[in-house]
Amino acid sequence: MYSRLKNLLILVLMVSVLVSAGFVGSLRAQSSVTEGFEGFTSSPITSYTGGTVTCSTGSWTLTDALIGNLSTDRRTGSYSARVRNSGRLRMNFDRAGVGNVTIQHAIFGTDGSSTWELWYSTNAGSTWLKFGSTVTTSSTSLQTATFAVNTSSSVRFEIRKTDGSANRINFDNITFGAATAPPPPPPPSSSEHLVMGNPSGATNSVSNPYNYLMEKPQYAMSYHRDRGIPNWVSWHVDPTWLGSTPRQDDFRADTTLPAGWYQVQGTSYSGSGFDRGHNCPSADRTSSVANNSATFLMTNMCPQAPDNNQGPWANLENYTRTLVNQGNEVYIICGMSGTGGTGSNGFATTINGGKVTVPAYTWKVIVVIPQGTNDLSRVTTSTRVIAVNMPNQQGIRSVNWGNYRVSVDSIESQTGYDILSNVPAAIQSVIEARVDNGPTS
Repeated sequence: MYSRLKNLLILVLMVSVLVSAGFVGSLRAQSSVTEGFEGFTSSPITSYTGGTVTCSTGSWTLTDALIGNLSTDRRTGSYSARVRNSGRLRMNFDRAGVGNVTIQHAIFGTDGSSTWELWYSTNAGSTWLKFGSTVTTSSTSLQTATFAVNTSSSVRFEIRKTDGSANRINFDNITFGAATAPPPPPPPSSSEHLVMGNPSGATNSVSNPYNYLMEKPQYAMSYHRDRGIPNWVSWHVDPTWLGSTPRQDDFRADTTLPAGWYQVQGTSYSGSGFDRGHNCPSADRTSSVANNSATFLMTNMCPQAPDNNQGPWANLENYTRTLVNQGNEVYIICGMSGTGGTGSNGFATTINGGKVTVPAYTWKVIVVIPQGTNDLSRVTTSTRVIAVNMPNQQGIRSVNWGNYRVSVDSIESQTGYDILSNVPAAIQSVIEARVDNGPTS
């Protein structure tokens, strides 16, 4: 009796630990599930006017699409989805971690071939990115397309018919495979560039391709494999980083990216109308050739409108170094949000054949403290914190950077990040709510 009771207590304790650590919820979220367009809790959509339908997995929005059950609909049960023209099937819910996604597809009736793509969103449908290659449907029997998504992030998907023709495609049995266990939280970093925190909890696991941690001697970043740009870059500047080394201008691919990941090239922005905009600036790393050269890796770039990059953004960079020359040291976290900016050639959402995303905004947070030691402990409610959020567009070259000052809280609301995560919460609540009103030159 005592032995059984002891074992039961041990089991209860283990479950309690797993729940508190988030493992039970994670494992439940990673289980495989299939949408076969059978288990409706609302009426199926039977016309191409589309609409929203609640299926067994959740709510889906159909555009130029319907739920079909004709003898010419390719299906394994009573129903399948049927899409025409440039129609879409969009999830209105997230999956917390997904392994492989498999989708059965076939041409409807005697229609001709069509093409389609799988798109995904990791921000609840605010922005979407293409995953993998375009698929051609040419068979009258259901074929299976497999997409190796393998992410622990919350994600939703959309199937887009891309050829625009009247040919119709049937989709059935969309399976979201079990995700591998998410990577553990990153251990505390010894990098001086992450003293203020790791805003997105980035890890250096290849199973985390949308939030991949790269720690270099000169800066640290969270890189997004499919956007081809960083989510954020963080770096420290004190007098030891500044010197007389000239600008190297050796823009080049970052060969330290995981094997198989696309490497943005030094020429990938050519003709796009956007600058190769530094995150960690060249002029913040002039103590040696190696340090300056590291800022020209393309993982440290984003497509930046020339008037943004060469105007208020550059002026804020110069002002920040002025603060260091006045006896301060600074911790800088900058990043990009949204999709779609306006360069010298007009508006674009991507460049380089869709492999590099153009952000809608460029933001930056600067923590200013007097030069000293034990920097994190010296951040107080009186510490000056400068936060800006600039539109990635032309026409702002002569605008004072101070016009774009916002609170850190507003940037966190826009991005979902905890930007100064290592700063004690009581101090964060004060300095992140405040909008800087200090000098701008």
